[in-house]
Amino acid sequence: MPTLDDFKKLELVVAQIKDVKEHPNADRLYILKIDTGKEEKQLVAGIRLSYPKEELLGKKIIVINNLDPAVIRGEESRGMLLAASGENGPVILTPDRDVPVGSIVK
Repeated sequence: MPTLDDFKKLELVVAQIKDVKEHPNADRLYILKIDTGKEEKQLVAGIRLSYPKEELLGKKIIVINNLDPAVIRGEESRGMLLAASGENGPVILTPDRDVPVGSIVK
């Protein structure tokens, strides 16, 4: 069972989606460019069937910012966005009020 100390190791931050591309090798994946307040980085996310690209541009999301990079279907992913499993697919977790990009989630 994870401990509170395990949870504290995760760096959860508010990021903003700056660009969205369809993954060339996967129908369910997008390649996202995000701004974390300190840097821009790339994520691969399995939300393509639930969100049109236009709805994602500019959206503020919650990401795990300090994961080891992973290669997903040939594309590097340097973090993970948080989403819930909804009846009709993933639902992205977003701040309910405007907060600056880079804000720490506690």
